[in-house]
Amino acid sequence: MSATDPREIINESPMSIRQWIVVVLMILLNALDGFDVLSSAFAAPGISQEWGIPRSELGVVLSAELVGMGFGSVLLGGLADKAGRKLAMLLCLFVMAIGMYMAHGAGDVWTLTIWRFITGLGIGGMLAATNAVVAESTSKASRSVAMALYVIGYPLGGVIGGFAAQSWLLVDYDWRAVFMFGAVVTAVMIPLVFLLVPETPAFYAARRPEGAVEKINRSLRTLRQRTIEALPPLKLEGPQPKVTDILSRPGLRSVTWLLAFGYMFHTLTFYYILKFAVQIVADSGFTQAQAASTLTWANVGGAIGGALFGFLLKKWDIKGPTIAMLLLGVCAVAWFGSGHGDLAAWRFAGFLSMFFLNAAIVGYYAAFARGFPAYARATGTGFVLGIGRAGAAGSPIIAGFLFDALGKEQLLTVSVIMSLGSVMAVFMLLFLPMRDGDAAAAVTAAGKK
Repeated sequence: MSATDPREIINESPMSIRQWIVVVLMILLNALDGFDVLSSAFAAPGISQEWGIPRSELGVVLSAELVGMGFGSVLLGGLADKAGRKLAMLLCLFVMAIGMYMAHGAGDVWTLTIWRFITGLGIGGMLAATNAVVAESTSKASRSVAMALYVIGYPLGGVIGGFAAQSWLLVDYDWRAVFMFGAVVTAVMIPLVFLLVPETPAFYAARRPEGAVEKINRSLRTLRQRTIEALPPLKLEGPQPKVTDILSRPGLRSVTWLLAFGYMFHTLTFYYILKFAVQIVADSGFTQAQAASTLTWANVGGAIGGALFGFLLKKWDIKGPTIAMLLLGVCAVAWFGSGHGDLAAWRFAGFLSMFFLNAAIVGYYAAFARGFPAYARATGTGFVLGIGRAGAAGSPIIAGFLFDALGKEQLLTVSVIMSLGSVMAVFMLLFLPMRDGDAAAAVTAAGKK
């Protein structure tokens, strides 16, 4: 183990309790992101009923924060590589809290759409920053498990928020209470992150700001790891790595685009279930609270599927199992679209769909962590998520227009069309080369000397 490289110290040392506390907080932040994204889906039947809007217009509302997430992943994800993961997370939390609070008081569709877009900016940046923190604060032996737990935080937020919505918020109040609840919980996370999450040693080692050794040692002491006396020397004889390498270096460029477009296609299918399940079930004759329970159970399925798949990735490679989950997800979405006569069947169909679809998401996040080197990990992840969010943002809009064009009774046809996104993701993964990003960057740099 290198005595001067903090990244190797983190990689090779046993995990401390303090490191696991950081991981738990990242899981909670991902859960918060999950609830904030799904809050509009829980509120959808109430919004439709109060303002009398068609599904195509509802699709625009449901996609607003997803569009914002695309911009936020690129803009604020890049900030995490330039100014630090911690500062980026705090800024994102502030933006999310303001956006959620203002959404609860919106008086028309377009005001609500604007505030949901602003909320999405924070969510997108948060996803890129927290993903990097998990990757850089965990040992190599524990990283796969930590990443799997982190990813299932996203549907876990939907589960917790769903139970709150179906048993309390949508029973005692109206759809606006869902957004207020999200604003309060988001605000509570700001002091927790400020007090308990250190900047990652890998960020300081990559950026090398003034007083880098002192800052790295402060982070290492907080994480209960041994400190360093000096940083390894930079290899000045060769070109220094840049975050723009994700689009300029041949090896990283192909990984970036294949991950970006594959993730984009998969989110077309993924967010069809997440965004329209509540409205579909409500249109089948169930109450808003009952319809919300379908999405709650869908997220339970997503959490279980993601957890099981993440643990299995410790023994399996990433690509083949992820392709299998994608194909099973396609079948489950088609079955969801076949329609069901009772609430239990709707719940199980949602559970099964998200079980497989979120397992595939775990596979993609594992590929993000492996595919990009540390100096560009947040930027690479943010870029891929930003491009991928085009599929997420387009999903409810496309589904809404399909429903308006074909009719609500054509649920199976719409579901099969929307499931084709995951089919396209399979083809992207088939061509994806899987290798460690840091090793690939070292090989490329050595070749240029």
